[in-house]
Amino acid sequence: MQIVETTNEGLKRAYTVTITAKDIAARIEGEVTKIAPQVRMPGFRPGKVPANLVKKMHGPQLHQEALNTSVREAIDKVVADNKLRPAMQPQIDLAEGYEEGKDAALTVSLEVLPTIAAPALDGLKLDKLVVPVSDAEVDEQVAKLAAGAKNFTDAKKGKKAENGDQLIIDFLGKLDGTPFDGGAAQDTALELGAGRFIPGFEEQLVGVKEGDEKTITVTFPADYPADNLKGKDATFDITVKAVKVAGETKADDAFAKSLGLEGLDQLKGLLRGQLEQETAGQTRTQMKRALLDQLAAGHDFDVPPSMVEAEFAQIWQQLTQEAANEEDPAAALKEIEAEKDDYRAIAVRRVRLGLLLSEIGQANGVDVTSQEMQMLMAQAAQQYRPEDRQRFYEYVQQDPMAAAQLRAPLYEDKVVDFLFDKAEVTEKTVTRDELQAAIEAEETAEPAAKPAKKAAAKKAAPAKDEKPAAKKEAKPKAEKAEAAPKADKKTAAKKPAAKK
Repeated sequence: MQIVETTNEGLKRAYTVTITAKDIAARIEGEVTKIAPQVRMPGFRPGKVPANLVKKMHGPQLHQEALNTSVREAIDKVVADNKLRPAMQPQIDLAEGYEEGKDAALTVSLEVLPTIAAPALDGLKLDKLVVPVSDAEVDEQVAKLAAGAKNFTDAKKGKKAENGDQLIIDFLGKLDGTPFDGGAAQDTALELGAGRFIPGFEEQLVGVKEGDEKTITVTFPADYPADNLKGKDATFDITVKAVKVAGETKADDAFAKSLGLEGLDQLKGLLRGQLEQETAGQTRTQMKRALLDQLAAGHDFDVPPSMVEAEFAQIWQQLTQEAANEEDPAAALKEIEAEKDDYRAIAVRRVRLGLLLSEIGQANGVDVTSQEMQMLMAQAAQQYRPEDRQRFYEYVQQDPMAAAQLRAPLYEDKVVDFLFDKAEVTEKTVTRDELQAAIEAEETAEPAAKPAKKAAAKKAAPAKDEKPAAKKEAKPKAEKAEAAPKADKKTAAKKPAAKK
């Protein structure tokens, strides 16, 4: 095997590799010797089929397998002999005109990871913005919870229904005067103003009384999941069987016990914990962004273009998908097109930070344990149908790049936690609004990485440090679970459940 380097520019490398016909033939002979004892052919005893006949029967397959194995070994040798760290899978091109019995000439092109000097970690300084949870905030959450637990009781005779009241109704839906499947229900509870039925349904029932019969006309949304109802006008014959009013639910021990708790104090403790967890997550986000800003400011090295393109493709796919869901998709797409260079800068930053964090983690022994990896696989497998989960496990176990993709987010978090421990952290007490303002200020701090004019609430703009890039690999091929709506569980008048 002959290997000659043809390109060594920046992070790009290219080699020509010649695999001799003699080496390929020797590999084929070895395979023939291995499989001959299992070959069966009429006129020969088992295991006694001549080698030349075995090659005649399986020649093309044996040659292809021998060539593929030789190519894989050649790539491994190129990487090992030149001490390369490939950024992505190498590109392999077999010279045109290759035929069996000739030398195989390959071109191997790849990008390598940059050499990154281990950064000094003794100068990191971070502010930890802490938001204490007040008793008033806890009481507010208890009040909201109680308000949401409405207790409806029968209204006075003759009361006209208004928003916030509950109706008990029977209804029958018709298209062109003919009832349709799923368009009828009895004793259905409907809270006016809750928006749980299709547009126009609830609004036309404001003012009805117990015993009323009314026919309303509504138009099904254009995106309604039932094809026979999309955009169609329908009538509903409605009988009002009861009007109920919402009673006040007191936030007391009895309310807490109705939720399965010991009392109000336990409910308050749980809600306080949730609020503290929420603010702790925001504090971590703020600290992480500040940390990554410091790392980015202190390091500027070339990154592999292929990794940048993979990261940018992921960002751009997200942006275009969200633009398609805007009221004016064409205008939204035009807006992001005008800022394409800014989003490419985000991709460069993410890749650079991802490589830097990886280098820090490797230099300091940060790793994801096998137990943690099993946990990650189990969590990820839940998005697939039960019958596909074993295929998913096998896919991750057999494909190192798929495993790396699954491992990357947890590995990044562990490196960030390691850096938090190394940093000089100053704790500061702030309000919730001040913490949010600090997060938004960091989002727009670097115009080169993220357009400053982008509003923080705009979903289409990914935060510049929200997800530093690890290597991007192919997604698992196992099919995702599909939850088909069950017609017998819903009526057509109700809105379809939100997609999860």
